[in-house]
Amino acid sequence: MEDHTDRTTTILAGCKKLHRESQKMLYEEYYAYALSICLRYADNRDEASEILNDGFMKIFNNIKLFDLSKPFKPWLRKIMVNTAINHFHQKQRNIQASEIEQARHEPDSENIISGISYQEIIAMLQKLPPAYRTVFNLHVLEGYKHEEIAQMLKITVGTSKSNLFKAKESLKKIMNDFFEADYVEKE
Repeated sequence: MEDHTDRTTTILAGCKKLHRESQKMLYEEYYAYALSICLRYADNRDEASEILNDGFMKIFNNIKLFDLSKPFKPWLRKIMVNTAINHFHQKQRNIQASEIEQARHEPDSENIISGISYQEIIAMLQKLPPAYRTVFNLHVLEGYKHEEIAQMLKITVGTSKSNLFKAKESLKKIMNDFFEADYVEKE
């Protein structure tokens, strides 16, 4: 649970008064946390930075709506997730989403995932097509139900469920390839 310190409250109060130094301090204080959220939704670090900066602009433009008696992190998280969803919609309008090849039905291997870094997991998520990655993040990591995801992304519940299934199948293949490559390297 977030410790809503006097420092955070002071910074947020300064942001409400549009003090540039307070905005800079808030950005620096929550940059890593916000970036960790954005990286899960983006194709790469540059795209994550774009989402992050758009998210902070929304925070600064709407800080007057924030209740200082409430914890800040959940509000920031919601804004970053919503900004990532908006970015997803924008990308969908700009380019035609391409379908990945159907995952071959391979028996599940009993690989134990250990020693895999956060960066490697993010790199695997970033290999998913945006539609699959977004549904996967919203359902698995953020805990939204398919009905909520369908409403947020303006898709059907069936599409949400299908994208989640395809994301999981694709991640299995990506992970199998990763561990096979890792195994070959160690020989």
